[in-house]
Amino acid sequence: MTTVTSDILQTAEHFIMRNARLLDRLRFAYHFQRGHAEPVHAVLGAYRNVDGGYGNGLEPDLRGHGSQPLAVETALRILDELGPIPRDLAQDTCTYLISVTRPNGGVGCVLPSVRHSEAAPWWRDQDDFGGALRPTAAIAGLLHKQHISHRWRDRATAFCWTRIGALHWTHPEEAIAVCTFLEHAPNRARAKAEFARLAPMIRAVIELDPAAEGQVHTPLDIADRPDAIARQLFTDAQINAHLDHVIAQQQPDGGWPAPGPTWCLGSTNDRRAAITLKRLLTLRAYHRLGHPVTVQRTT
Repeated sequence: MTTVTSDILQTAEHFIMRNARLLDRLRFAYHFQRGHAEPVHAVLGAYRNVDGGYGNGLEPDLRGHGSQPLAVETALRILDELGPIPRDLAQDTCTYLISVTRPNGGVGCVLPSVRHSEAAPWWRDQDDFGGALRPTAAIAGLLHKQHISHRWRDRATAFCWTRIGALHWTHPEEAIAVCTFLEHAPNRARAKAEFARLAPMIRAVIELDPAAEGQVHTPLDIADRPDAIARQLFTDAQINAHLDHVIAQQQPDGGWPAPGPTWCLGSTNDRRAAITLKRLLTLRAYHRLGHPVTVQRTT
């Protein structure tokens, strides 16, 4: 079992400082250098639009100005890292979500406006803009985790239960969103029952071979913490093998490779920095980090 050394952590720090956007530099400082949450909040606010949604390249492959639901999920995941989400901000975000919700009560990853903005080809070529579990389930789950009440959340919750109950197959991104919802939905008995039913189909779309190539999703993508609801789907040996592989994947420049296809330099750099931070957080959660990086206290 491999443990990251302080040298490897410091190499990752150099990569972040040289390549990451300010948002991820500040997130790194918050998580690993005792930085404060306020600067992260301030910079994240620059990605927020007057409609209450998020855009402006917060999601690296959606680089247009306009708000997109997938960017809202990204923003909420970052805000959740920092502690309680400010209630006024959450309320405004939910108001935005109401404005883009489909008749079935869900939101899609992107809106038709993506076709006229700077975005990765796979988003510009999107032809299904209906409400979907990704990202609706993830957003609703995070709102439940944060105990944020809103009529959008309640309607989205009903949508998620209906869609989850009808699932007979899934894909990795959808499974991650569903697990976020089931982990935090207040009806625990129902959540546990649905998770037990879905467990075989979730396992079936997660790649268990650490050496598998291509655009695959691994156990650590869906169980990035030991206490994640999906952790029970995998053995200790499987998790440890993937942790060892993650450590071995660190590149000579200190960062981790961006998964999946690339389409522009800015997106690739942003994705690499974000995935590097995600890998470090996962390794820390599983107690694979050695000594912390040098503390840089801020005033």
